Amino acid sequence: MNHIKTFILLAAMTALFVGVGYLIGGATGMLIALVFAVALNFVSYWNADKIVLKMYRAQPVDESHPDPVVRNYVADTKAMAASAGLPLPNIVIIPNDQPNAFATGRNPDNAAVAATTGLLRMLNRAEIRGVMAHELAHVKNRDTLVMTVTATIAGAIAALANFALFFGGRDRPGGIIGTLAIMLLAPMAAALVQMAISRTREYGADRVGAEIAGDPQALASALAKMERYARGELNVAAERNPATAHMFIINPLNGKGADNLFSTHPATANRIKALNEMGGGSRPAFFAEPEAPRAGAFVPVTGERRGPWG
Repeated sequence: MNHIKTFILLAAMTALFVGVGYLIGGATGMLIALVFAVALNFVSYWNADKIVLKMYRAQPVDESHPDPVVRNYVADTKAMAASAGLPLPNIVIIPNDQPNAFATGRNPDNAAVAATTGLLRMLNRAEIRGVMAHELAHVKNRDTLVMTVTATIAGAIAALANFALFFGGRDRPGGIIGTLAIMLLAPMAAALVQMAISRTREYGADRVGAEIAGDPQALASALAKMERYARGELNVAAERNPATAHMFIINPLNGKGADNLFSTHPATANRIKALNEMGGGSRPAFFAEPEAPRAGAFVPVTGERRGPWG
C-alpha cells in the first residue's frame, strides 16, 4: 500500500511541477519542466536523503563519541532497531539548538535517523529513546522515502514558481496578476500534497514508536517538552527550506494551532492524548529511574560549529 501511495504522491508532485512549467512557458515550458521533473524524481529517489542531511549539516556519530549522552543515544537506537527487526540505520547529530529529530532514506536498508544537539541537551534518556523509536517507526513504516522525496520536489516547485516573475509574465494570460497567482498557488498546492500524507503518518509513527520503545509516556513527555521549547529556538535551516518541515517530529517552523488543512503536523496535544490512551508501557529496567536533563552538556551551535561533535 505504501508503494501505491508513493507512486500517487510522485505523480501528483510531478503534475504540479509540469503544470507550473506550462503556465510559465507554455508548451515549451511544460516540456522543459517534464524533463526536469523526471530527472528530479530520479535524483530524489537515490539522493534526497543525502541532500537533506547535508542541508542540515548532519554529522555521523557512534559509540566511541566522548559524550556519554551521545553514546547512550547511539546504543539505544541500535538496540531498538534490532528489536524492531530493522537494519542498523546511520545515526547522526544535527548541530541545532532547537530540540527536534527526523528520519530519512529511501528504504530501511538505506535509512538515517537524526537528532539535534538541542534535543540531546534537553531530554532525559528515556525521552530521547522515545523520540528515536518514533523515527525508527517511520523507517519501519517506509514513510521516509515519501517524506524525503516530497521535501525535495515541493522545494523545487516553490523555486520554479518564483521564477515566474522573470519569465514570460507579460505574454502569459493574466499578465502580472497571473504570474503572482502562480507564485502563490503553486507552492500552496505542493504544501497541500505534503499535508495530506504528513499528519496521519505522524500518528502512526507515534503508535508504532511507543510500541518499539515500550513506553508511550516517555514519548508523550518528550513531545510536550519539545513543543514548548522548540518555539523559542529558531531553526534557521528549516526556515530557509520550509518544504522539509514535515520531516521533523515537531514542526520546526511554528507548530501552532489545532489540526487543520494548513498544518504539516497534528496538534501536539492530540498526539499526547493518543499516547496517554495507549496506557503505561513496560519500561526497561535501566530506564526505571530516568536521567535528569543535563544543563550545559552541549555548547550552543547557532552559527559556528563548536563542541565535541564538530
